[in-house]
Amino acid sequence: MKLDILVFGSHPDDAELGAGATIAKEIARGKKVGVVDLTRGELGTRGTAEIRDREASESAKILGLSVRENLGMADGFFVNDKEHQIEVIKVIRKYRPGIVLCNAIEDRHIDHAKGSDLVSDSCFLSGLLRIETRIGEKDQEHWRPKNVYHYIQWKNTEPDFVVDVTGFINKKVESIKAYGSQIYDPNSDEPKTPISSQNFLDSVTYRARDLGRLIGVEHAEGFIAERYVGVSHLGNLI
Repeated sequence: MKLDILVFGSHPDDAELGAGATIAKEIARGKKVGVVDLTRGELGTRGTAEIRDREASESAKILGLSVRENLGMADGFFVNDKEHQIEVIKVIRKYRPGIVLCNAIEDRHIDHAKGSDLVSDSCFLSGLLRIETRIGEKDQEHWRPKNVYHYIQWKNTEPDFVVDVTGFINKKVESIKAYGSQIYDPNSDEPKTPISSQNFLDSVTYRARDLGRLIGVEHAEGFIAERYVGVSHLGNLI
């Protein structure tokens, strides 16, 4: 299956928190979108890897993803080396996306920056003919995504561009709430974490409203580009 957009996250819920509304909007536009989680989030303070597997599956249904995979890398300890790059390259060549979305370039959680670098480097390497990969007995052809963008996570990084996601913020919040073990639950007796507060859940919406305010729409999500973002004419700008 060829995907239009492939979204990577270091942990289950990264993709939803960073780009859930954009994902929902692109799917509504008829685009095929998939998510690949690098780890199962097994070091998370709340819940378990098995619970997060189920939550990720439920979130995928809510968003209408074409595919969701987990590469099973070590939460907290994966690195940007050849072994891990090859695994990401295999996925990129498998789905041949035109656009890749991935973690924040720099963030509170160390896995976010590591995941950002790993995926970005793998997107470049995936286009090199002399790097040979195969799935099963089938050799893969080289493939390099046209664009790689980084979504915003914990830190309020200044975006290079924002996407109008008006009408899709509720779908994003619904997909995030699928991760009941991680997100605010007043009845939970598990330890508190930075993302388990009511304030954090509220921030999903108020950040989107603030970015939307800056471009004159209701809600927006921001992204960092690895190269200049071009438009065909000035009329394309909001």
